[in-house]
Amino acid sequence: MITLEEIYQALAAEFQAQTSQTAAASSELAVRFYAVAAQMYSLYVQAEWTRRQCFPQTAEGEELDKHAKLRGVTRRTATRSVGTVRFYVDQERETDTEVPAGTVCMTAGGVRFTTDIDGAVPAGELYCEVPVTAMEAGAAGNVGQGTIIYMALPPTGIAACANPSPLSSGQNQEGDQELRERVLATFQRLANGANNAFYEQAAMSFDGVAAVTVLPRNRGVGTVDLVPAALEGEPDQELLDTLQAHFDRVREIACDVKVVPPEILTINVSVRLWAKEGQSFDAVAEAVRQRLEGWFNGERLGKALPRAELISLIYGVDGVANCQLEKPTVDMPQSKTVLPVLGELTITDGAGGGGGA
Repeated sequence: MITLEEIYQALAAEFQAQTSQTAAASSELAVRFYAVAAQMYSLYVQAEWTRRQCFPQTAEGEELDKHAKLRGVTRRTATRSVGTVRFYVDQERETDTEVPAGTVCMTAGGVRFTTDIDGAVPAGELYCEVPVTAMEAGAAGNVGQGTIIYMALPPTGIAACANPSPLSSGQNQEGDQELRERVLATFQRLANGANNAFYEQAAMSFDGVAAVTVLPRNRGVGTVDLVPAALEGEPDQELLDTLQAHFDRVREIACDVKVVPPEILTINVSVRLWAKEGQSFDAVAEAVRQRLEGWFNGERLGKALPRAELISLIYGVDGVANCQLEKPTVDMPQSKTVLPVLGELTITDGAGGGGGA
């Protein structure tokens, strides 16, 4: 695009051509030229911005949202991570120990969660489990097992807390690039209300859906099965029911649409790890654990799982000098309805230091 200086020089050159005089750089006329050039430049900038917003390939923000709506696509919003936290007492008690709703617990990094309901450690027990929700929406609330270990204000009698399993259901608001890809896909695969693209695009518009497989005629002529996966992996019944209700309303006439959960394939992972010189093995192992726990999500639905991809994922973690993947021992072939989930994860110190995670 033309620059401010180029516009000024063009004005000055035209003035000289018409009058045979030169406007001195410090003259009032030069100042006037610069003022006119600045206004013209702002028009060029506005025109260039308008040109970019006219097409989904280059539109941004709210303008891209408008293109998306024309294609029946909406931007997925940020969601909060949810899970459970165990609250412990130091010894068995004769009465229940209350954990009130709104109790704030957090990770060492300051990611905060709050209990959703009132809970209590029953008399004679050492802990109870209470559902929690991240206080802020987004992927920052996805944390590993055993990382929620602090309480802002511990309830009376509660000595400690910890999450028994990872929390991975939080997702950031869909960015422009991800939304743009979905919008452009509607041009490449036109939904006609009856084809695979129609069902896939409709399902992917729901918050919390990470991937979906469409199986036409899976139960015979006139049937369509949808297999969705949530961001955290296996979809819960609420998401399945929501999708089922939606497609019951919009399905084609005389078509039986059924939303079914994916087949779960548990993948146990065992890896020998060598940390780089000067790096703590425990810190590197924890980083590898978090990377793998975050990678095994709903986006793996229907995809093959080659061992080489796992090795590359582990080796790419900062601080890893080398790694040896002991499990799984074979590649997992592609299967449209199978969702691989992380099972038992074992990380041992390849240097023989006796460490493990």
